[in-house]
Amino acid sequence: MLYHLRGSVTRKTPTYVVVDCGGVGYLVHISLTTFGELPDSGPVELLLHPVYREDAQLLYGFVTELERDVFVLLNSVSGVGASTARVILSTLRPDEALSVIANGDSGSLQRIKGIGAKTAQRIVVDLRDKAVKLGASSGSPSGSHSARHEAIEALLVLGFARPAVEKVLSALAAEDADASVEDLIKRALARL
Repeated sequence: MLYHLRGSVTRKTPTYVVVDCGGVGYLVHISLTTFGELPDSGPVELLLHPVYREDAQLLYGFVTELERDVFVLLNSVSGVGASTARVILSTLRPDEALSVIANGDSGSLQRIKGIGAKTAQRIVVDLRDKAVKLGASSGSPSGSHSARHEAIEALLVLGFARPAVEKVLSALAAEDADASVEDLIKRALARL
């Protein structure tokens, strides 16, 4: 079983990265969360999860152990493959995904491209207890957290890059933890 890959980034796109390890280039599929954490070139270490299918052998890479654990959890649900798990982790950060699942918020999952009502409910039912064990808090999220989350979603729909959006909104949250969604969006637009 492959565990990690250490080498040099030779190509980086929002969906995959090519890592050169001793003259061999490995194409590793990544989420937007990982994309935002990786350098454009230079040394890198990615945690791996291989997926073997009849027609392909694929590598999925992650910057953090938590993201890989959430990916594996999502992939264990019937009807959720590696591509769907990657889409979920491209839309929600790993801690947000765990929180959504632990709180039984299938509506947030349904807003993700490719996730229907049945799949969202299956994810919640199958993974709620496991999400809590991984450290998600079950209970309603704080108002500032949900306002920040809604602001991120709105700015992503407008076409801004997730890393830039998260950086700006983190700074805004530090300035005013009780800001409304509308206020966060207006102030973020001024900085982006």
